[in-house]
Amino acid sequence: MTETLTAGSTGTSWVKRAKFSDYGIIWVTLLLFFGLWQSHASFMTTANLRNVLDQQSLILIAGSALTLTLISGNFDISLSAIFINSTIVTALVMNDTGSAVIALGAGILLGAIYGLVNGLVVAWVRINSFIATLATSFVFYGIGFLLSDRSIVRVEDRDFSSIARGRDLGLTNATWIALVVVVVFSIILERSRFGRHLFAAGGNPEAARLAGIRVESVVAASFVLTGAAAGLAGSLLASRTLSAQPSDDFSFVFGVLTAVIIGGTSIAGGEGAVWRTVLGALFIALLTNGFNLHQIDPIIQRLIQGSVILAAVAADNWTRNRRAA
Repeated sequence: MTETLTAGSTGTSWVKRAKFSDYGIIWVTLLLFFGLWQSHASFMTTANLRNVLDQQSLILIAGSALTLTLISGNFDISLSAIFINSTIVTALVMNDTGSAVIALGAGILLGAIYGLVNGLVVAWVRINSFIATLATSFVFYGIGFLLSDRSIVRVEDRDFSSIARGRDLGLTNATWIALVVVVVFSIILERSRFGRHLFAAGGNPEAARLAGIRVESVVAASFVLTGAAAGLAGSLLASRTLSAQPSDDFSFVFGVLTAVIIGGTSIAGGEGAVWRTVLGALFIALLTNGFNLHQIDPIIQRLIQGSVILAAVAADNWTRNRRAA
């Protein structure tokens, strides 16, 4: 148990232990960055770099929280459904109340409630998190269609767009919010008792229980935080687009999971860090930006992105097997 807790706390001193095999995401992201810098004149323009950050802001918000859930040894496939539902609720509440604060709060609260449902099903009903959140996804998607009356919801107050699209020091508010969320979840994971308990629960849940950790509560709390973060991302999307549309599209959760996995957070639980997810999101953003700048065929893009994900999972398995040997 002591080894598990110690491993969970090593994220604060990762610079001292940096090895290529353990922190390859740093080097490959830097290589990609400099490669694009040298290969295309438009890459290093201020407008392009700002656009890269803004496009990844919602992924960073949800990904920072999902990192906690994966470290606890669980998945949350319902992120897309929570994201879409929160967008709808934010738009509806904004139209009904005219208050941006209440609208944003409603979106975050809905996400937290959905997260609590997931947490209860996974932690106390003890259904596998992948299956449980896949099932709740369809329930949440159905609620979204009912809430929106199966139609696009448009925000009437166009000033609401300033919440996400307003700028300060050249960056959009959505980007600044994402940076704050990243810092908050980094502190929770690296500096708090709850963070240490997450690592312990994901690394060896039975040993964690014997050490007095309430594993079920820790797992449920991680789902609540992940749901709330997805709710915030959905609220910002409503602000950015001034509209919300029901759908059963899983692309958002795939994008978030890709960032977390590419970053190096273990899908088996017990290992990971928010900074890894940030680099994973930036790597994917730079890769996509490079595709667009060089006008790479979308089909080739899919082949490369799929190969990168497979390589990341294979590297995770290889690293874990090497350490276990």
